[in-house]
Amino acid sequence: MPRIIAIANRKGGVGKTTTTVNVATAMAAAGKKVLVIDLDPQGNASTSMGIEKKGRMASSYEVLLGEVSLSQAVVWTEIPNFSIIPASADLAGAEVELVDMQDREFALKKALKESAVNYDYVLIDCPPSLSLVTINALVAANAVIVPLQCEFLALEGVTDLIKNINIIKKKFNPDLELQGVVLTMYDKRNNLSQMVEDDVRNFFGKKVYQTVIPRNVRISEAPSHGKPVLLYDFKCSGSQAYISLTGEVLKREKELVAC
Repeated sequence: MPRIIAIANRKGGVGKTTTTVNVATAMAAAGKKVLVIDLDPQGNASTSMGIEKKGRMASSYEVLLGEVSLSQAVVWTEIPNFSIIPASADLAGAEVELVDMQDREFALKKALKESAVNYDYVLIDCPPSLSLVTINALVAANAVIVPLQCEFLALEGVTDLIKNINIIKKKFNPDLELQGVVLTMYDKRNNLSQMVEDDVRNFFGKKVYQTVIPRNVRISEAPSHGKPVLLYDFKCSGSQAYISLTGEVLKREKELVAC
């Protein structure tokens, strides 16, 4: 079975999708076979990889409901070793449809167990809420990465997310670990970014990655071209930061597996 990593934060606009697709791209470049599962109804991870909405024949919605297998929904990207299961707007209604399902929290875990054996890593881009869809991702995952935007209210809501992760670990998934917290949209010219970084590092300690993701216009431009920033502009500061972050993620994965 692959290692499964959920990228989650209850707040939107903090860099979950950008982190998911760029870490996956860097992993694939390092020779890892990677699958991204887009669980956000907005489908931003799918769009960021150039997957047209009209070309999404099956999606993570059908996978969650057991209507198609994981392998039937996979779309290959232009990047070797990198495939994706796109999202659809129907995911917004999955909450209601999952309620009456037996073992509803384990739907994604079951699908992964049946069809994901050929991957080294599965990265799950979660929606910005603690819905049943997000719970499915956390129940299926081995680890969680939390992107945290460098702004005044950065820690608000994250402490609740950590509590939720601990509850899910206790009730459904004893193997779930917080792999790390990554600071995003960091502006070294802004004293606020440094203040937030200090607060976050004091609160989470070694769980915070050394790499910070800068506020970078090339990162913002890349999704409109249907590419991760590593393909859009490999030399920019955003790309180099994600390469460094991926190195830290892979190192921590080795440590977690060894425990």
